[in-house]
Amino acid sequence: MALTQELQVISFKPQGSIDLEGGKALSEQMAEVVPQAHQLWIIDLAEVNFMDSSGLVPLVKGLKAARQSGCRLVLCNVQAPVRLILELTQLDTVFEIFHTYQDIFTTVKDNSLVLAD
Repeated sequence: MALTQELQVISFKPQGSIDLEGGKALSEQMAEVVPQAHQLWIIDLAEVNFMDSSGLVPLVKGLKAARQSGCRLVLCNVQAPVRLILELTQLDTVFEIFHTYQDIFTTVKDNSLVLAD
């Protein structure tokens, strides 16, 4: 799992499966970042081919932590099996989901976030 931080953008790039083990790893990565107001947290799921219900926990906890700190958390590059889980649980209506990483920056209107592209 890779983690990058530049300016106001924090990117998480989990790989493989977000199940109990993968979810724990994602939770640990997210816990290492101290949320600050006006940050954009991006969870890039391009390399995630499977997620089960235990994998939803770190996503929901991350969203809650981000919102409480005034951050914005978005998902991108969501693969079909993961999208299905999000749709079945109706979390696709809770998370902001973008098709690609680049789509985030063409949609985000806050100039301070666009600078980090």
